[in-house]
Amino acid sequence: MNFPQIDPIIFSIGPLAIRWYGMMYLLGFVGGYFMMCHVAKLREMSVKKEVISDLLFYAVLGVVIGGRLGYILFYNSIYYLSHPLEIFYVWQGGMSFHGGLLGVLIVLLIFCWRHNLALLLIADLAVSAVPIGLGFGRIGNFINSELWGRVTEHPWGVIFPNGGSLPRHPSQLYEAGLEGLILFILIYFLHRLRVRRGIPAFSFVLFYGVFRFLVEFMRQPDDHLGFLWGGATMGQLLSLPMILVGLGGLVYVLKRNKP
Repeated sequence: MNFPQIDPIIFSIGPLAIRWYGMMYLLGFVGGYFMMCHVAKLREMSVKKEVISDLLFYAVLGVVIGGRLGYILFYNSIYYLSHPLEIFYVWQGGMSFHGGLLGVLIVLLIFCWRHNLALLLIADLAVSAVPIGLGFGRIGNFINSELWGRVTEHPWGVIFPNGGSLPRHPSQLYEAGLEGLILFILIYFLHRLRVRRGIPAFSFVLFYGVFRFLVEFMRQPDDHLGFLWGGATMGQLLSLPMILVGLGGLVYVLKRNKP
C-alpha cells in the first residue's frame, strides 16, 4: 500500500502556518484537559478545574523540555556535544517519550509540593490524559511519514515516500492503537472501578513499557544507533525500567493499602 505524501501544513496565513503535527498535539492537550476534569469528578477528587489547568500547563513544559533533553541524552548526545546550539532547534524534531515522562515526573513532584497535594492522587489524574496525547501524537507521526517500521511482507505494509521502495510496518499506528486507544480504555476502566490510589499510575507505567517494548520489534531503529546490547533497540532498553517500576509500584500499592 503506497502512502501518499501529505503536506505537513494544513493551511497558512502569511507567515503563520498550522501544521498537522502541531494540530495533533493541540488535540491531545485539549482532550487530556477534559479527560482529567471528567476523572476528577468521577473519582470525587477535591481538585479544582483551575488546578487541573495549571497542572496541564506545567506538564506540557515537562513534556517539551524533558522530551528534548531526553532525546539529546539518550539518542544523540555525541552530535549535540559538537553542535550545542542545535539543542534549541526544536522545530527540527527530536523528542523522547521517556525523557518527557521524566520531565513530567519532576513537574508533578514540584507541583504537588507547592500545592500540598498527594503525589499518587495527581499522578492517577495525569495518566488518564496521557494516552490521548500519545494516540494523537502517533497519528501525527504517521501523517508526517516518520518513525516508520521495519520492512515487512504483510499485506498491510506501507510504502512511505521517504522510507524506500519496500513496504514497512505502520508502527506509528500500532503505537497509536496500543499506547493510545488500549491504554486509554485500561486506565479509564480502572478509574471506573475506583481502584486504590496509585494503581492507575503504575499500571500506565507498566503497560506503556510492555507495549513500547513489543512494538520496537517492528519499528525501525534510529540509523545512527541501530541495534544495541543483545540486538535490543534504545526504545526497548528505556522501556525495561518502566516495566520494573510499574510492577514494583503495583506491589507496593497493593501491600501498603490493604483494607
